[in-house]
Amino acid sequence: MLGRDIQAAFADIELMPFTRAELDVTDLARTREVVKGAKPDLVIHSAAFTDVDGSESDFDRALLVNGTGTRNVAMACEEAGCPVVYISSDYVFDGTKGSPYEEWDRTQPVNRYGYSKFVGEQCVTSMTSRYYIIRTSWLYGQHGKNFVDTIVDLLKKRDSLDVVNDQTGSPTYTVDLAAKLRELPGKGYGIYHFTNSSDCSWYDLAVEIARLKGSSVIINPVDSSKFPRPAKRPAYSVLNSSMMRLEGFSEFRHWRDALAEYLRS
Repeated sequence: MLGRDIQAAFADIELMPFTRAELDVTDLARTREVVKGAKPDLVIHSAAFTDVDGSESDFDRALLVNGTGTRNVAMACEEAGCPVVYISSDYVFDGTKGSPYEEWDRTQPVNRYGYSKFVGEQCVTSMTSRYYIIRTSWLYGQHGKNFVDTIVDLLKKRDSLDVVNDQTGSPTYTVDLAAKLRELPGKGYGIYHFTNSSDCSWYDLAVEIARLKGSSVIINPVDSSKFPRPAKRPAYSVLNSSMMRLEGFSEFRHWRDALAEYLRS
């Protein structure tokens, strides 16, 4: 989902996209070979195991891809002498702070997916000297399964929906995230928080989707306890983009504006 929009955002320069079949990041020898052969100025590592609940039952796979795979990419980039961009997650935080997380706040994942992404961050910071760690959240886009598409589909089939109202974050359009990644080359290395601006609950997001689609379906706010899941979710994982502002990046647009454009497309 993100990879396709990254390709579009970097269409004005020479870009070498790799599928998993062409570059399996869990294969260290192959990762080294491909990165060395490409002679890149920058590597964007967007490969990931993103199944949050699946990470609880298959933690080894999550660690292999998000941890070891990231270590392999970081090692290859260090050997090739190029910076690496690692796409991380708001789930590295526990969600108990009650106010937006800064880039320097202490990480403390509450589920195994978040832990695997945290391990990836540790691999990047310890294996290479030039890196960008990009934490983002609640992604949706045209090229992959996501919450927005799920709600749009359910609005066509149901008279009412129950949506959780006790988890707060920032929905982020992959087109906007990819555009911000395009601004990275030449910026200072380190950790950045990239999300569309402002925040909402999943319930708020569903209500806005229904409004934009002109749907009269009733949407009910419920607690997460009504939908028990294998993985615990942080209750509040809003990310503050302090480093982005200090480094002079352009601002992200409001999540409502991004959502409206996505639904029109």
